[in-house]
Amino acid sequence: MKVGFIGLGIMGKPMAKNLLKAGYEVVAYDPFAKANLDDVVAAGAIRGESNAGVASQVDVVITMVPNSPHVKEAIFGEKGIAEGAKPGLDIIDMSSIAPLASKEIAEECAKRGMRMMDAPVSGGEPKAIDGTLSIMCGGDPAMFEQYKEMLGVMGASVVHCGDVNGAGNTTKLANQVIVAVNIAACAEAFELAQMAGVDPEKVFEAIRGGLAGSTVMNAKVPMMLSRNFNPGFRIDLHIKDLNNALETGHGVGTPMILTSAVQEMMQWLHNNGSGSDDHSGILKYYEKLTGVELGNL
Repeated sequence: MKVGFIGLGIMGKPMAKNLLKAGYEVVAYDPFAKANLDDVVAAGAIRGESNAGVASQVDVVITMVPNSPHVKEAIFGEKGIAEGAKPGLDIIDMSSIAPLASKEIAEECAKRGMRMMDAPVSGGEPKAIDGTLSIMCGGDPAMFEQYKEMLGVMGASVVHCGDVNGAGNTTKLANQVIVAVNIAACAEAFELAQMAGVDPEKVFEAIRGGLAGSTVMNAKVPMMLSRNFNPGFRIDLHIKDLNNALETGHGVGTPMILTSAVQEMMQWLHNNGSGSDDHSGILKYYEKLTGVELGNL
């Protein structure tokens, strides 16, 4: 199978490399991450010259770009996928976008003779690198079955979340709400320990194996303790996801109280120069309020 891969950022680059390692022939393109494109080509990919050029050479195209407008532009814009698509081309959008936008894009693709499945991911850069992402898919069950094995090269968990396009992205929004609130809770709890005079590292050691323990805690609290805010997943991208979650929640009438609170924290961080930090940088919001830096007893 010949696979197109468009979007080679923090996540897309290692995902494309894992496809290459598994023996897939990959045609890659990203006009904004040329160094990453060079890296993927050096790993064995064919260099694409445009989105349309990629589409003209492959059976399926994976898109991994920041948000809904970028997906629409990659598919329907000038020299987009639709322009170069052969009859019956399949598109798997692994970006995290609004569920309604995903549905609209899939409907437009169908009008042009293409199938589209949304398949956003969770796990951040470390799991993208080692191929253990969680992949949440929405759309045609037959298409899901056709590409499940390929997706499994990039993820340890590949789940079909619903027959309707956007089901995958709805699942991703639920994931992002839980992750954001969990990180904020960790920041709040460990600042509490710090200000009460208890070593945060000892607190982490004591509670990580209990009910409070989580994948989020294990991944993000060590980053807080070491003050390593190099992005595995940037605050600005999480803001985008929470905006989509709030819009979707408001549309269906569900209260988004905790999501709104954490979104305000992240927005403050964005406005104060930390938007490119890892989302574990929510800690900085608490440190600003308390005047106490974690780890300095």
